[in-house]
Formats: sequence, structure tokens, C-alpha cells
Amino acid sequence: MRAALLGLSLAISALFGAAAAQAQTDTQQQQLPQLDRGEKLEKIALPAVLEKLTGWTKFGKGKVYMLPLKKGQHVRITFSSKSKYAYMAIFDLSSNDDESFFGTDEDGNTADVTVNEDTTWLIKPYYSRVTRRRGLGAPYEILIDPNPPAAQQPADQQKDQGPMLFPPRSKQGQ
Repeated sequence: MRAALLGLSLAISALFGAAAAQAQTDTQQQQLPQLDRGEKLEKIALPAVLEKLTGWTKFGKGKVYMLPLKKGQHVRITFSSKSKYAYMAIFDLSSNDDESFFGTDEDGNTADVTVNEDTTWLIKPYYSRVTRRRGLGAPYEILIDPNPPAAQQPADQQKDQGPMLFPPRSKQGQ
């Protein structure tokens, strides 16, 4: 009788342990993004220098990139393709919003962002299925620059650039 009771309690604890492990696996899978059929997720680390990612936007065989970022990091991501139907979208996985915060179809080819919180981005190159086009995909190139140069020079440096052909007018003379 004791042996049966011991066996039953071991079976129940094993069952609850398996359920807890399955719940943990489900939680980890919920954190991963929804991918289209055939897409492969490639985790990348923020490079120390400029990194070039290349691929093909063929439906069902595309790559999607996960890029973890730390608070305060400044990064520039540039997308280019020979096809006018190839695009890139960047999603913030720490946000509850399903929409991308950057898309090359509306925002241009370069995302230049300073991160406010620790986050993970999903970088998804894709081929537009809406427009009429030839072919099943297009090659692309993504440049990730972890240390982009400043967008504008400070005013002090602009003054030290030497003589100007037409100096600015003073406000007193107007």
C-alpha cells in the first residue's frame, strides 16, 4: 500500500513538474515574435564596429534579426536594395504595440535612434506583396552602425571653420 501511495505521489509530482516546465517554455515562446512561414530568426549582438547584413527577401526563406540594445545606446541602421519593392521594418519587442516604429516605406532608409530603455528590436526585411512586380524577392543590405557620427556640428566648431564668403548680417544693422 505504501509503495502504491509513494508511486502515485511521484507520478503526480512528475506531472506537475512537467506542467511547470511546459508553462515556462510557453512563456519563453510568447516573448518571441510571430514569424511568417519559413522565416528564420537570427539573433545578433550590437557590433563594436559597422556591421553589414546581407540577404534575400524571398517569401518563405527570409531572415528576421533580433538586436538587443541597452539604455542610452545610439545606433544607426541603414537599409538598401536594388529593388524598389524591398523594405525593412523595425519593431520594438518591449512595447505592446504591434506596429513597427520605423519602416523604410514611410520613414526613409535610415533609422538613427538613441534607446531610452533596455529593449530588443526585431529587424524585418520584406518584399511588398501588394504591388505588381517581377520576381519572388530581392537582395538587400542592412548596415548597423553602433557609433554613428554626430548629425550636426556644434555651433563652436562651425564658427572655427575659417572665413565665410558672405558673413551673417548683424541684427543691429537691419
